[in-house]
Amino acid sequence: MKSGMTFGAISLMALALVACGKTDLSTLDASEAAPDRPELSGSSEKIKVVGSSTVSPFATTVAERFGATSGFPTPIVETTGTGGGFKAFCQGVGPDQPSISDASRPIKDSEAELCASNGVTEITPVEIGYDGIVIANSKEGPDFDVTKTQLYMALAQDVPNEAGEFVPNPYKSWHDVDASLPDEPIMVFGPPPTSGTRDAFVELGMEHGAETVPAMAALKASDPKAFADRAHTIRTDGAWIDFGENDTAIIQSLVKTPTAMGVLGFSYLEQNADRVKGAQLSGVPATFEMINSGEYGLSRVMFFYVKDQNLTLVPGLIDYIEAFTSDSAFGPDGYLVEKGLIPLSDEDRAAQRVIVEDLKAKLN
Repeated sequence: MKSGMTFGAISLMALALVACGKTDLSTLDASEAAPDRPELSGSSEKIKVVGSSTVSPFATTVAERFGATSGFPTPIVETTGTGGGFKAFCQGVGPDQPSISDASRPIKDSEAELCASNGVTEITPVEIGYDGIVIANSKEGPDFDVTKTQLYMALAQDVPNEAGEFVPNPYKSWHDVDASLPDEPIMVFGPPPTSGTRDAFVELGMEHGAETVPAMAALKASDPKAFADRAHTIRTDGAWIDFGENDTAIIQSLVKTPTAMGVLGFSYLEQNADRVKGAQLSGVPATFEMINSGEYGLSRVMFFYVKDQNLTLVPGLIDYIEAFTSDSAFGPDGYLVEKGLIPLSDEDRAAQRVIVEDLKAKLN
């Protein structure tokens, strides 16, 4: 039976968090509070979340509200990148190990094999919404409208010349790639190889762009693996600069370097719209509406992966998962939309709740 926390207790917790600058709890009221809970064995253990820098702002927001309105400690959310998150997530089972890995791409076979080798044999993915990968620059910089083909030609390590022979990328400026583009040096701040954002960028952007280049199309037909290697390999001559798992640092550097471009998640563009702007992709702007409709060509599903074996070992884990997948959080009018989340369809959200109910049933 539920017995609600007092409004005064909720207010004190909310004020303390707001004073620390941790979250905006202005919309909370007593009806959102979780019930009082008995002291559980091991209740000092906190839920540990690792993974994607793109999903991290959403996970952190849910964690802070969860800590403020439930009988459980605020979960620890660590930004490691999708690849780094799965590496940590797959180290073992237990309350001292991460229970959730945020991801901006599906888990790879090699990562699932690492999990299995360490006894992490029960994993459940939960979709939380959509995100767009944007190519952004300073408000003070030129306007860009690029195609995926131009992105491939500008950023690939090796590109075909007029004779169809692969040579080290010779292009120094965007204007060199195509006369319609600004005469600015190719300088792109982007995520490192461990990032799901980078994986999605090369797969959805550069690979699709490479398919339109005759020499690359022929290579794909004759040797798909060689094609993928060439399409996914980003140049290392200084035109692309790895910026770690920190999209905020990319934003700050774009402001300081108006001629540079940056690759980042849409939520960071939206949260910093007063300082940076997104390039159009084949004439389609990087907006909430265009990503939601599927017209913007660099969009992806975001996930979190649950370590099912930790459900009975980590107090509050299922409660946090339910909070994340509630309509008040990831629904079309949920508080995560304010953070830049692009919600799933009604049907897809309902499907995710069925998955969560199946997880909950494992506790019985």
